[in-house]
Amino acid sequence: MSRFEGFGPVFDGESCLLILGSFPSVKSRSEGFYYGNPQNRFWRMLASFFGGDVPETIAEKERLLHENHIALWDMVASCEVKGSSDASIKEAETADIFSLLDRAPIRRILCNGATSFSLLEKNFPALLPITEKLPSTSPANPRYREEEWHAALRRIFAAGDRDQFSQNR
Repeated sequence: MSRFEGFGPVFDGESCLLILGSFPSVKSRSEGFYYGNPQNRFWRMLASFFGGDVPETIAEKERLLHENHIALWDMVASCEVKGSSDASIKEAETADIFSLLDRAPIRRILCNGATSFSLLEKNFPALLPITEKLPSTSPANPRYREEEWHAALRRIFAAGDRDQFSQNR
């Protein structure tokens, strides 16, 4: 197995929602950005929720995140991994989530799949009250339902902090 580095966080000073994945897939690593596998449902799901076109370039993906006050990162900063399988992750170095929370007004966290949630639960239990586990958007996940993601996003954007999240919508 080879050791790989993940990506840094995508955020700005207005990011109120953090979406945490596990670790970039082979395709994402070759593309140089999160959810680079065209079969992954992540970007289609966000575009569907916010009512826009599916972003194709890295700049379009970053714009979608920033316009909607979303930060994006992975729980694993570096690891040994075989292919794209979360189950093969070994010797994981966990991302320093608190460093991001010091730089952005994150109010809620959504975990994209069980691996990211279990790593957060183990390493950052204090964050569990603001965290929700959702089904992975990976094409390998047969239990994915877009409606679960949309329902979670509706709960967040309908909460008392709605204006904080949706100023640019």
